[in-house]
Amino acid sequence: MLKATSLLYICVYIFGVIALVWRLVIIRCKQNMKGTVRYLAGVAGQSGYGSKSTAEQVTTHHCSSLPPRLTAIVTGATSGIGAETARVLAKRGVRIVIPARDLRKASQVKEKIQRETPDAEIIILEIDLSSFASIKKFCSEFLSLDIPLNILINNAGKFSQKLEFSEDKFEMTFATNYLGHFLLTELVLEKMIETARQTGVEGRIINVSSVIHSWVKKDHFSFNRMLQPKYYNATRAYAQSKLANIMHANELAKQLKEINANVTINAVHPGIVKTGIIRDHKGVITDSIFFIASKFLKSTSQGAATTCYVALSPKMEGVTGGYFADCNEARCSSLANDDSEAHKLWKQTRALIHKRLRVQQRRP
Repeated sequence: MLKATSLLYICVYIFGVIALVWRLVIIRCKQNMKGTVRYLAGVAGQSGYGSKSTAEQVTTHHCSSLPPRLTAIVTGATSGIGAETARVLAKRGVRIVIPARDLRKASQVKEKIQRETPDAEIIILEIDLSSFASIKKFCSEFLSLDIPLNILINNAGKFSQKLEFSEDKFEMTFATNYLGHFLLTELVLEKMIETARQTGVEGRIINVSSVIHSWVKKDHFSFNRMLQPKYYNATRAYAQSKLANIMHANELAKQLKEINANVTINAVHPGIVKTGIIRDHKGVITDSIFFIASKFLKSTSQGAATTCYVALSPKMEGVTGGYFADCNEARCSSLANDDSEAHKLWKQTRALIHKRLRVQQRRP
């Protein structure tokens, strides 16, 4: 009975994945039919890479031209595409800083990377991206190391199935995916600008977003309702946070241009990555269903490819405020491209964070 229930759950889950992926494919079809065909076939775009390219492939040709001793902070690097991003960057000689809530998992990732790349330098520091106080503590500890910062990859993501609130009393998905990365970026930005000025090497910030951002309509994008929703929908909350990631990149790109900072910021969609949930459940039905679903999904290394490309490719020199998928510039939603909405969101976010940090400073 238990086995039958487990099998039923797996089948329902996979059909759910197929439905989600199919809906994303429909979105791509509406945006660009030719682009959808290219995605399914893995045809390379202008960058020379496409949906089937891996993180290893997109960085191999640039190794010899990389500046020495780059440093990258990669959030969410204890699993999935974050861990793969950290592995590939470390293999290319980049010093990796892993902010982690689970230090044991971070240590395991570090050990795995160093088994493959023995001279890789990996620094682990504790952080909870849903907590302003924890982010502030992480940044203080990182800055005290007095090392350069060339690359910031805001990769960590949370999908909260039920309504939860952070210790700062904000909805958990939005607090982790957007507010946390906004604050992290703000607190290390001066270090990135300073590093770029001193070394002459362009700094790069990458916000990992998702094509799911295009599901959000303007009347559902209210800052106060996203902070403390009365009626919670997990998928909507995740999509809203990913839309906010793109808007953050667009607005900050303009601000960095205005002060002539040698730092760029772009958003990326990694793709829908294969899950390991059914690896231990073998059978004709589950294998057949997953075989069908897998045709639409990316491997972990393919999912990390666009992030690694935007982080290291010489072709990305000077490119800022863009949205990339499959290692090529892509179109995002009209709302994501709304400059006035992006500026409004940035002002609201900054005011909220600064107000909350002032309150924390006044506490005994």
